[in-house]
Amino acid sequence: MSVAGEAVEHVNFPAMATKDRSGCCNPVKKAGPVSLDHVLSALGETKEERESRIRSLFSFFDSDNAGYLDYAKIEKGLSAMQIPAEYKFAKELLNGCDANKDGRVDYQEFRKYMDDKEMELYRIFQDIDVEHSGCILPEELWDALVNAGIELDDDELARFVEHVDKDNNGIITFEEWRDFLLLYPHEATIENIYQYLERVCLVDIGEQTVIPEGISKHVHASKYLIAGGVAGAASRTATAPLDRLKVILQVQTTHASIGPAVKSIWKEGGLLGFFRGNGLNVLKVAPESAIKFYAYETLKNAIGRARGVEDQRDIGTSGRLVAGGMAGAIAQTAIYPMDLVKTRLQTHSCESGSVPSLRKLSKDIFIQEGPRAFYRGLVPSLLGIIPYAGIDLAAYETLKDLSKVYILHDSEAGPLVQLGCGTISGALGATCVYPLQVIRTRMQADSAYQGMADVFRKTVQREGFRGFYKGLFPNLLKVVPAASITYLVYESMKKSLDLD
Repeated sequence: MSVAGEAVEHVNFPAMATKDRSGCCNPVKKAGPVSLDHVLSALGETKEERESRIRSLFSFFDSDNAGYLDYAKIEKGLSAMQIPAEYKFAKELLNGCDANKDGRVDYQEFRKYMDDKEMELYRIFQDIDVEHSGCILPEELWDALVNAGIELDDDELARFVEHVDKDNNGIITFEEWRDFLLLYPHEATIENIYQYLERVCLVDIGEQTVIPEGISKHVHASKYLIAGGVAGAASRTATAPLDRLKVILQVQTTHASIGPAVKSIWKEGGLLGFFRGNGLNVLKVAPESAIKFYAYETLKNAIGRARGVEDQRDIGTSGRLVAGGMAGAIAQTAIYPMDLVKTRLQTHSCESGSVPSLRKLSKDIFIQEGPRAFYRGLVPSLLGIIPYAGIDLAAYETLKDLSKVYILHDSEAGPLVQLGCGTISGALGATCVYPLQVIRTRMQADSAYQGMADVFRKTVQREGFRGFYKGLFPNLLKVVPAASITYLVYESMKKSLDLD
């Protein structure tokens, strides 16, 4: 069992000790309105006992007896409950309780949240408990998940029940259900609850191309690689003209503008000229994704062992960032010769209209420049990976938080919002590391450069610092269609491969 699962499963709420009960209680024998009286009856509490319980929980968070909670206190309280940092919803919990949005939660606001949350949790508990026995049986939970379109095998269902069932008697009482979800601030739907369970004990998809543990029990990992590969190929093909235009502008050391560059590409090869090098670009997708995936998983486990973490999935955001960056560097290094040949092909001048074959081009590079030439520009390429990932991740999380506050009003971000946040954060990250891209492309295309320092010095002398941003506009134009096409094709492929 994962560390995260244990932390969430066995949270000990202050002054919320479990009562010994011989049976389960469900005061609502059929679907209908739920009141606090029903909640009290299901928990076997009096109003005074419930008031004392909630007051004790508030006091636990309000450790300095200031009479209010803020983000720092909620974060500290959740940490004291041994809930790992990435599984806490401190911000969301603050927003859910803070009715007047002043950044502080007084007892009345906290009490109102608890009233609403416990009634909400009882409603869905009642929906799952179709026999209205006052306990959720594993088969009832199974039916609820299947009806929501979520399929699990027997082992996964057993783990689900185990994480909620504190006394390990094979059934889930409302008290156990409440304790598991009381501090989960989002709407308690069966889909959200399952996603929460995945987050705290089963699945960790990280920031890179990785496959959740639960997925491998339903389908072969290769199906996800296929879906991602097809999506990447479609995206790269659709944006290939912008990619070639970007590369052409990057290597120009004189005045560069989009109009003359487009005319030059058209004159050399017509419409197909805009797609020169795309074949190699598409061929890179599958090996790059596969190498990145396996390297990421291996590195994540190694980081977990180095930190002494029992469950290697609990390495934290920084651990995933390092593992993802190193995995990206390994994948980039492995397929880099293909990237260099692609750049040479895209920048090859062929006024006669004859484009060299990949074999001839590769052979000429090997004979004339040696095998090391296939790795020209690798260093600036690798140097940009970690900063790009860090900026992209930080911007994405910030934008997602802002969208929740100002657009979604504390509700969960849907696919379109996530896509928009990802697009903007990706564009920002790409812009910040773009000078390294220009240096890499120039080293790939022109063997006369002696290294990074030589490219930097000559670019500044001839073009000034603006030279490091040549081709940025078509590069940014790629972002929206590339992200949108990837998302749409990926979702379509998931349906075709029965991954939904």
